[in-house]
Amino acid sequence: MAQREGAGIRTRSTGVRGGTHEPIRTCIGCRTRTWASDLLRVVAEDGSRTVPDPRRRRPGRGAWLHPDTACLRSAERRRAFSRALRVQGQLDSTTVQAYVEQVAHEQADARVSRARQLKEAGRPVMNQP
Repeated sequence: MAQREGAGIRTRSTGVRGGTHEPIRTCIGCRTRTWASDLLRVVAEDGSRTVPDPRRRRPGRGAWLHPDTACLRSAERRRAFSRALRVQGQLDSTTVQAYVEQVAHEQADARVSRARQLKEAGRPVMNQP
């Protein structure tokens, strides 16, 4: 199935990014369609808990999620994990939550260190956290 975007047509499953074809997936938290490389793949393990799959190599059905706490909370509130992974009952998402918090912490540290580098180099720092 194709969707018309502007003057061109882009298929539902792939798009062109940087000259290469890359899959487009939907975040189960915010329901936004975006490049798969921007999302975290999550799989069900033992039918009772969700596990992050950042390398996208674990077997089984996967659900896609922005590595953001707001999208994670939204997915949990809407019970989107069990629906997307086709698992009966509630899934424990503590390992995914820990992973998302770790990623957010690493991104914040990277922003602070970059701002520090710019400041030490005497360059103006924009959009400080």
